[in-house]
Amino acid sequence: MNEPNQQQLPEPEAAPQSAKLIEGLALAGLVAALLSLFLFARLASEMREGETASFDNAVRGWVHQFASPGMTQAMKFVSLLGYDILLAELVIAILIFLRIGWRRAAIWLSVTMAGSVLLDVTLKQVFHRHRPVPYFGDAPHSYSFPSGHALSSFCFYGVLAGLIADRVERLGVRIVVGVLAAVLVLAIGISRIYLGVHYPSDVVAGYIAAAMWVGTMLVIDHVGTRAVKHVIRRRKRS
Repeated sequence: MNEPNQQQLPEPEAAPQSAKLIEGLALAGLVAALLSLFLFARLASEMREGETASFDNAVRGWVHQFASPGMTQAMKFVSLLGYDILLAELVIAILIFLRIGWRRAAIWLSVTMAGSVLLDVTLKQVFHRHRPVPYFGDAPHSYSFPSGHALSSFCFYGVLAGLIADRVERLGVRIVVGVLAAVLVLAIGISRIYLGVHYPSDVVAGYIAAAMWVGTMLVIDHVGTRAVKHVIRRRKRS
């Protein structure tokens, strides 16, 4: 029997009962992290040797053919979702998680984003790739490889979707959240190429680096949710 004043872990932090999909996602996260490490090393090597130049120029030219005043304004707004507005979204998400009792999720999201900033700054300093000539406005003062917007948006929206999926029963909610996250991340990457502030290979590198970090974080979080569920079950039986 549970003691009346015994503090229990919040039920929302427990993993869903039907967790076959979540088990598969955790395994996929581990595979993605390992594969991303290899792919990033390969892409970085090709970038330094100039082998990505034809790909970069071809994609930049293809994307730029869709330029128009309306599209430019839309892409500028979408780009904000990958950094400026994302900061506000991060604060809101953490406050909501704390409000509904998902304390570990709030901590995990905070750690993920702090790690993404450190990863972005470190990689930019390692590779020192200069920005392309932008199509609209001035180029940012930081280095180009990898794209910080692509990396940060993938980390935020990817981990946010993963944290929600690992704590929600309904399959439909998991699918909707996952699709929305994927669409936002893809749109933000395209906006950076459209505006001309990044080479396409910068955006791909940002995605790959983020996949490595997100995959690792979600696998560790999944292990944590399983441990919490086990503790809750033992307390209910005692």
